[in-house]
Amino acid sequence: MTTRLGRRAALGAGAAVLAAPVLAQARPVTLVVPFPPGGSTDVMARLLAERMAPILGQPMLVENRPGGATVVGAEAVLRAAPDGQTVLVNSGTTMTIHPLIMRGLSYKVQDFAPVSLLSVLPFAFLVQNRLPARVPEFVAHAKANPGRLNYGTNGPSSFNNIVAVMIADAFGIRMQDVTYRGDAQQLNDFVAGTLDLLVVGGATAIGPHRNGQGRIIAWTGEQRMPFMPEIPTFAEFRPGTVAQTYFGLVVPARTPRAVIDRLSAAAAQALHEPALRERLLAEGQFARGSSPEDYAAFLQQELDRWRPVLAKLNLEL
Repeated sequence: MTTRLGRRAALGAGAAVLAAPVLAQARPVTLVVPFPPGGSTDVMARLLAERMAPILGQPMLVENRPGGATVVGAEAVLRAAPDGQTVLVNSGTTMTIHPLIMRGLSYKVQDFAPVSLLSVLPFAFLVQNRLPARVPEFVAHAKANPGRLNYGTNGPSSFNNIVAVMIADAFGIRMQDVTYRGDAQQLNDFVAGTLDLLVVGGATAIGPHRNGQGRIIAWTGEQRMPFMPEIPTFAEFRPGTVAQTYFGLVVPARTPRAVIDRLSAAAAQALHEPALRERLLAEGQFARGSSPEDYAAFLQQELDRWRPVLAKLNLEL
């Protein structure tokens, strides 16, 4: 279930930005991306920073802090001063998957204050051209070659690995995961022919698909992507196989509410710009923009939704 900013809040976003206390003008706001450059999270952060900077009236920087399947970046933000100058661009891995399955995790969801839901996005299954391009034939091939197909992930607890395991379990197939530090490295090996398939966001999969370097056989979303209506969803073949991740902004929990509101309003104003919404959709992301309260409710819904799924898959780290 996704959450959208209400009409009244959307119309008042610009006013809220102007009315809230001003952040320190001499210092830029840093968006911490817990992945290497080049993936869907990085694309979102850079597009958002470009548009939020003039709204806030101060520079915005994007800092990539990969490692630990987003844990390194999350820890860096928690160590920063709770003044709104350091903001985490979190993914579903950070705020949903890790808290549910990772033992000894160094943070709790409650350590962060929600700012805004930025976007939701399904995953694409991008396979080599030598493999079947239709879901039934691909599943039949995988069943005939159990454990022989490999796919890239951002780590065992990453969202793309969880989705791969969920889809494999639903269709009764078995594949081998290979861990990478980010989407760009996975893509390099896929193009070189080392990996059989990728389970990645649209920003990584769409280019190779259109360039003939691979084929997207299906998406994991609720509906077909508007710009690729010929490609089905897995749910069309097996109900219940919907899996979408999300991006959002969070800050340390002790950040003043006035600062949170100002950042949230600026993000919402940027995300309601038609040109940005269209650009994100072309990258496989559905733009949102929400109040802190709506994002907090969304995060709880995601925890409630994925808890039984992960329990069934028996994943714990």
